[in-house]
Amino acid sequence: MAARSLWAVQRLQRLLASGAMSESRGWLQPFSTATQRTAGEDCSSEDPPDVLGPSLAERALRLKAVKLEKEVQDLTLRYQRAVADCENIRRRTQRCVEDAKIFGIQSFCKDLVEVADILEKTAECFSEGAKPEDHKLTLEKVFQGLSLLEAKLKSVFAKHGLEKMTPIGDKYDPHEHELISHMPAGVGVQPGTVALVRQDGYKLHGRTIRLAQVEVAVESQRRL
Repeated sequence: MAARSLWAVQRLQRLLASGAMSESRGWLQPFSTATQRTAGEDCSSEDPPDVLGPSLAERALRLKAVKLEKEVQDLTLRYQRAVADCENIRRRTQRCVEDAKIFGIQSFCKDLVEVADILEKTAECFSEGAKPEDHKLTLEKVFQGLSLLEAKLKSVFAKHGLEKMTPIGDKYDPHEHELISHMPAGVGVQPGTVALVRQDGYKLHGRTIRLAQVEVAVESQRRL
């Protein structure tokens, strides 16, 4: 009898314990479910739906493509303008070069016209109607005209950078002198130097445009 009562008491305790656990689980279950539901709603409110992702990316790509297309059009237009400008510059430069070739000596020719005027006036002194007694006066006028002509030519040459070379006594230089022959070195003349000038040479702004024809002094035994 006592044993059966003890078994009944233990069973009652197990039932009470199981009911308490069920109650405790019933209270905790709604809380955890609400917490999960709230967390899910927060995540859904912050993150956009997966359906909007591709549309936004596609829109961004389209905007970028339009921007790149405008840049390409702008660069193409700039390139075409640059090519046209280069072509215009090339044509103007070519025209300037051609004009320089034709009219580059315009100033020099203008000064030579004055020399031609002096030469023409000097030639008029030898007119056919001149009397024999006027020959002396004619020669004086010719001499004055030639002197004036020489002075004018020197002035024109100096103005345009044309210089006559005077190489007598200078060492022979094949870049400036054209050797005609050798001659024995005289007193005070060093062998290998220019002893005589047959034809004058000229330089234009320091550049030799005509070699001077010269004879070079050598020792007596080397005379040609």
